[in-house]
Amino acid sequence: MKIVVLERNSVGPDISVDIFEELGDVTLYPNTVSVEEVRERVADADIVVANKSPMREESLKDAPNVKLICEFATGYDNVDLAYCTSRGIKVCNVVNYSTAMVAQHTFALALALSQKLPHYDEYVKSGAYSAQDRFSNFDEAFYELDGKTWGIVGMGNIGRRVAKIAEAFGCKVIFHSITGKSTVTEYPRVDKETLLAESDFLSLHCPLSDLSRDFIDADALKKMKKSAYLINVARGPVVNNPDLYEALEAGEIAGAGLDVLEKEPLQLSNPLSRFKDSNRLIITPHLAWGSVEARMRCVQGVYDNIRAFQAGSPIHVVNG
Repeated sequence: MKIVVLERNSVGPDISVDIFEELGDVTLYPNTVSVEEVRERVADADIVVANKSPMREESLKDAPNVKLICEFATGYDNVDLAYCTSRGIKVCNVVNYSTAMVAQHTFALALALSQKLPHYDEYVKSGAYSAQDRFSNFDEAFYELDGKTWGIVGMGNIGRRVAKIAEAFGCKVIFHSITGKSTVTEYPRVDKETLLAESDFLSLHCPLSDLSRDFIDADALKKMKKSAYLINVARGPVVNNPDLYEALEAGEIAGAGLDVLEKEPLQLSNPLSRFKDSNRLIITPHLAWGSVEARMRCVQGVYDNIRAFQAGSPIHVVNG
């Protein structure tokens, strides 16, 4: 089988993908962005490995041999599932490979913001600490997680891991189900109004859908505590970026930690690019999933999906 990997570098050039050579004739491309590039590169492919490359009729219609699309990811927003299903193309993702790291990054953002770590790091490095006559400094107030309410949107694998860690910090955990279909019973499920009003920390772990798009908008931000922190490690469009900028400027919430944005990489037209106070806004470049261990698990997961497909029993098929 001819295997075409469209975005080899999406898992990092430091992570080997040599195991794919065991499965067929492999062609690697560092990155593939446009429909035209996809169309040309998958024309004679049997299996396509992608991440963000557009997988829809315009890019696949001239690729008659494609039987399987494997995502270097859990999400598959780039795939037109209806079209692939109509063609008999199976679509497989990799699940749970980044759960530990995304949960860890959630708290890295929350702690850096709430403990004002950028401020205190700069205080020391600027020489101000060396110049003072006392052993400690806490001119910017910070508070404990213990006793706070941690709100979660999206109680999948990552949301549940975050809930357990929040409990270990002494937080009360509440959650909201956007679809209303969650079966989680370990934590109180609340409506959106309650979630916004009660959360001291609100972390987002939901997939992007018509229901979750702009879930956090100007109206939602106004209903949050002024002392609250928002953490988005889900998908960028779950948070309306211009509305968040206005809320931060107006002091409607204490701060936000973002690993995802409405359009990536960060566009200079995004007003958040102008907000330079790292004590109130920290943005990381969509790396929450990307520990070395997680990326190795992702590659192994794609390998397992292809091998299972070739054996006639595909796993993690998202379109039946």
